[in-house]
Amino acid sequence: MHTVETFPYRVHETENVFIPMRDGARLAARIWRPDTDEPMPAVLEYIPYRKRDLTRARDALNHPYLAGHGYVSVRVDLRGSGDSDGVLTDEYLSVEHEDACDVIEWLAAQPWCDGNVGMMGISWGGFNSLQVAARRPPALKAIISASATEDLYVDNMHYMGGCLLSDNLSEATVMFAFNSLPPDPAIVGDRWRELWHERLAGSGLWLERWLEHQHRDDYWKRASVNEDYRAVQCPVLAVGGWADGYTNAIFRLLEHLEVPRRGLIGPWGHKYPHLGVPGPAIGFLQEAVRWWDHWLKGRDSGVLEEPMLRAWMQDSVSPQPSYADRPGRWVGEPGWPSPNLTPRRFTLTRYALTEDADHTEHRRMDVQSPLSVGMFAGKWASYAATPDLPADQREEDGGSLVFETEPLGETFEVLGVPALDLTVSADRPNAMVAARLSDVAPNGEATRVTYGLLNLTHRDGSAAPKALEPGRGYRVRVPLNGMAHSFPPGHRIRLSISSSYWPLAWPSPEAAMLTITTGQSALTLPHRPPRAEDRRLRPFEDAEAAPEAPSTHLEPGRHHWKVERDLATGVSTLEIENDQGTIRLDDTDTVVRRATTEWFSFRGNDPQSVWGETRTVRRFERADWRTEVTTHTTLRCTAGEFILDAELDAYELDDPAADPRTAQKRVYSQNWHRRIPRDLV
Repeated sequence: MHTVETFPYRVHETENVFIPMRDGARLAARIWRPDTDEPMPAVLEYIPYRKRDLTRARDALNHPYLAGHGYVSVRVDLRGSGDSDGVLTDEYLSVEHEDACDVIEWLAAQPWCDGNVGMMGISWGGFNSLQVAARRPPALKAIISASATEDLYVDNMHYMGGCLLSDNLSEATVMFAFNSLPPDPAIVGDRWRELWHERLAGSGLWLERWLEHQHRDDYWKRASVNEDYRAVQCPVLAVGGWADGYTNAIFRLLEHLEVPRRGLIGPWGHKYPHLGVPGPAIGFLQEAVRWWDHWLKGRDSGVLEEPMLRAWMQDSVSPQPSYADRPGRWVGEPGWPSPNLTPRRFTLTRYALTEDADHTEHRRMDVQSPLSVGMFAGKWASYAATPDLPADQREEDGGSLVFETEPLGETFEVLGVPALDLTVSADRPNAMVAARLSDVAPNGEATRVTYGLLNLTHRDGSAAPKALEPGRGYRVRVPLNGMAHSFPPGHRIRLSISSSYWPLAWPSPEAAMLTITTGQSALTLPHRPPRAEDRRLRPFEDAEAAPEAPSTHLEPGRHHWKVERDLATGVSTLEIENDQGTIRLDDTDTVVRRATTEWFSFRGNDPQSVWGETRTVRRFERADWRTEVTTHTTLRCTAGEFILDAELDAYELDDPAADPRTAQKRVYSQNWHRRIPRDLV
């Protein structure tokens, strides 16, 4: 990434700004302004991840860059986070959206703003950009939504195909840690301790709430934009990556929104594209400036001349749990759904995928997968912080039904959302299907290119699931995640079907035997032949950003993904360590320590033995301000219940000379024990 230090405009930053809300609360903001007397449009990023410290490095890359190109760039902490007032009790609540509308109104009224405002964000900020757009604040003229979704049940780290994701625990752990952190006394003054204890006591255990809503009920619908796409009346740029978990939403937004919209999908994980891993990263901030120039300044920057969708067509690679770069090329589609795609239907026969539509042989094939299928699946949403992408699928295929084509005679390229139609039965009232699509090289290496999950009790939707009748055959559709992949000649396309996929998804209450009827089951792939127009696409510029905030690494971080099996006990464990080490933020002289570790385990093939556990530590040190917060969460189950235990401990050190590892004084502690009934999950 190229660091840019000279911009069209000099940049003036204001660190300590409080924006008043209609109820008297104040939200903390940092504002970067171009040094000019001319009013400029504003761009808002509005998230709960602490502008003062934990997103300081990323904010320094993005916001001065936008300000240097003629925008007032604004970073606001949500109510109850960072240095803002209040307590944050859940994601995407009405008060969050009402506050955002107040912020936008306040920005538009400032003398340095020309009245035009955009919203931009990744993950939480991408979600609420869409949600606030649906509220239609008058000054909001366009948004950029990255790594986000418009359906909070279908694509939101909680459930997938009606299956409970282990990322539900991971995301709850992230927010458990964030919500327990104190505001900075340098910003809020002597109120910091009072605000901190309000948060410690008031934020609650979000994992409990998310487990209480196991179906797509009003809890998930309340902030799901897909309940009324027409509510969004401003232009939308939707951005994502194939290694992320949110990419399917881009296809739906392009299809259903009625406003000017564009989609951009690269090879990246859960990262902004100019920081994207796997690479190649692109000049995303330049693309953002082009987007804002068109919609906020009325300049013809050419964004409407671009294809509606630009996507990275990934080339075949050997399976690896991490990549620096994914080879491929950019392709473009003028609209979505695209007329350039042809559905290609492959019938499941005995261990084969064939396009011969005349197969009439119906064979019943059974699978009851070991719980080890899934230990090499990677994370639902890759952050590229650890080797969290799927490894060689031969590790998983021994416990699956496998169907594959003959070696391909020519290149076969796919773009879009595949679908698997099955005739299936189970010997239990609750069962799941996991389907994986792999690129199999001539040497046998199998690289997963997409996958899908379906809780079979959710076969007719997730609003009102229905138990299975054991032994009865059902026609079901398993949607696979969107993809863009080029299968080379001589390679095979492999479909693998398993009855579990732990720890990516929580297993069914009992081990179930699935019976697939071949001849009546088929895989449909959206085939896209190469197009000459792709060679004429405007190339993206190299990644640029402003200089990163200065920092000093005091202790190195540790990142690993480790699978172990204890032969004596039969317990297998996946350990994921994301220790970001200890750094000093030089411009605020604040030392920050961040570490999270996750464990997912099982014993034998007992689905009631699965166990998820997380621990976090967050520490801040500066002069006479020294605090630490630790969390510990475990999630286990019986056939009929989820069992949740959690611990929260907060520490404060009065003596600035004391060693924080030995001189801690605990100032808050709370434990939770909850038993939550399983409801067809």
